[in-house]
Amino acid sequence: MSDARTPAQIEADIISRREQLAVVLDEIGVRMHPKTIIGDAKAKAAEAVDRTAGRAFVAVNRTVSDVKAQFVSEDGTPRLERVVPAALLAVGVVGLLVSVRRKKR
Repeated sequence: MSDARTPAQIEADIISRREQLAVVLDEIGVRMHPKTIIGDAKAKAAEAVDRTAGRAFVAVNRTVSDVKAQFVSEDGTPRLERVVPAALLAVGVVGLLVSVRRKKR
């Protein structure tokens, strides 16, 4: 068996390598184009914002559910032993704020 290649085989190999190199250079050109780089950066930023917003939504939703569970029983009725003191506290704070504002005038 001979490992010698004919000139035609060598020339075909060179042409094939040239075409592969041209494809690679075109891909590099597209990847390194400023619009492509900016688009990729925007996509990554949007993904990060979406991920952060999703986490925030889950955390807020969990907190609201936890607070609701403190004031509403599992069957949906209000827990008066907790609602009444919280309402009285809220009324007291509002009354205090109103009286402080009246004294400043």
